[in-house]
Amino acid sequence: MYEWKRLQIASETTSTATTSRPGSHSGSPGHRVCGEVVLHTKGDTMTVKTPRRSLLLAGAALAGGALVLSGCSASDGGGGESDTSTLTVWLDANRAEALGDVISDFEEENDVTVDVVQKDFPAIAGDFTQQAPTGKGPDVVIAPHDALGQLVTNGIVEPITLENPDDFQEVAIQAVSYEGQVYGVPVSIENVALIRNTDLDPNAHATFDELVSAGQALVGQNGVEYPVIIQAGDNNLGDPYHLYPIQTSFGAPVFGTDAEGAYNPEDLQMDNEGGKAFAAKLAEWGASGVLNPSLTGDIAIESFVGGKSPYMITGPWNLERIKEAGFGYSIEAIPSAGGQPSQPFVGVQGFFVSSYSENALLANKFVVDYMGSEEVQTAIFESGGRAPALKTAFEAAQSDPDAAAFGEVGANGAPQPSIPAMSVVWEDWGVTEGAIIDGSAGDPAAAWAAMAEGIRGKIAAG
Repeated sequence: MYEWKRLQIASETTSTATTSRPGSHSGSPGHRVCGEVVLHTKGDTMTVKTPRRSLLLAGAALAGGALVLSGCSASDGGGGESDTSTLTVWLDANRAEALGDVISDFEEENDVTVDVVQKDFPAIAGDFTQQAPTGKGPDVVIAPHDALGQLVTNGIVEPITLENPDDFQEVAIQAVSYEGQVYGVPVSIENVALIRNTDLDPNAHATFDELVSAGQALVGQNGVEYPVIIQAGDNNLGDPYHLYPIQTSFGAPVFGTDAEGAYNPEDLQMDNEGGKAFAAKLAEWGASGVLNPSLTGDIAIESFVGGKSPYMITGPWNLERIKEAGFGYSIEAIPSAGGQPSQPFVGVQGFFVSSYSENALLANKFVVDYMGSEEVQTAIFESGGRAPALKTAFEAAQSDPDAAAFGEVGANGAPQPSIPAMSVVWEDWGVTEGAIIDGSAGDPAAAWAAMAEGIRGKIAAG
């Protein structure tokens, strides 16, 4: 029996399989990882980084094996003749590692070769948008749901049919839907929650004001410097994503929704009376030091794991750091500051089928029947720690108390808007929050109203 090895080529020019995170993919004959040289030989796995011009030297040094260089596009082994027995799938390193066995099963059961292209997750949607119309893109892609509006508008993804959408968490189906149609199979859900250092404060709090008061009472004791940590943006900006649960507790969502729960870009609700009250609170918390513009992302987590605050609003991406710190912690819903429930944005990752796929039926089967299975959703959860979107997989994941806690908070959250209008919201939102917090905005209600009018103008301008 031959083992499959990969000689990874780090090109000096371009590479179709780059990622900033480490990861590998176990495959089977016919199962290729694109942008890599795949070597059929015996022995231990080897990874060699070499510039493209050294490829021939590497091949000579490894004489005796069968050397294959695979570069991939949608239903196309690298820009050559169309090969309908090949399916190209773009994955991040985490998902590629988790899905190795499932992809091998898919290949065997459907007599098809799956070309896996590893991509850095934040770059996937942009690369997909650029490459799909050229025929160099994938048949199937993992992508964040908030890119869906642009993908649909650009005609790059196809709707799919889920026989049992109720098998998935409602917030997840909402996230992968656009204008009443479902476009993807959701697999992972992530959101922020409140993490409380139970060594510093063993008690939960019913309101955000109570939490702030408790935190202020602890400042100066046991190394505590901040009553609560909510990370700020760089360059004195606010961080609307992390502050959004507090904003929604004032009844000031970004957009209103229609009867089906879809966001309406013509119904910006941020500057209602609740929004103005939230802006006033930002000014108050900024003046009192509850919100600190210097606590950008890296500084925020360093401070929290260093015991400098009893509370932090953050997501599962920081959980390993918190565990390593060694203190007791609790993951909880963010207490309301404005009297209404706090709703964090919920981010959903899902699998989508390219409109340019020449193998659409097989791509749909891969997405709907395989990526929608409990086996896959559980494998992705175990690899990445994000709550599964499939209800049965989510229930099975309840044995992990951290995943259960984040999932419970997310179940009451709101999908991050995926409509194209959202792209013009973030900058003005962050600039205004930052100015209100540091006191440079003047009257907070007026600054908030001016922000909203500016955003409306940008939306209307397209």
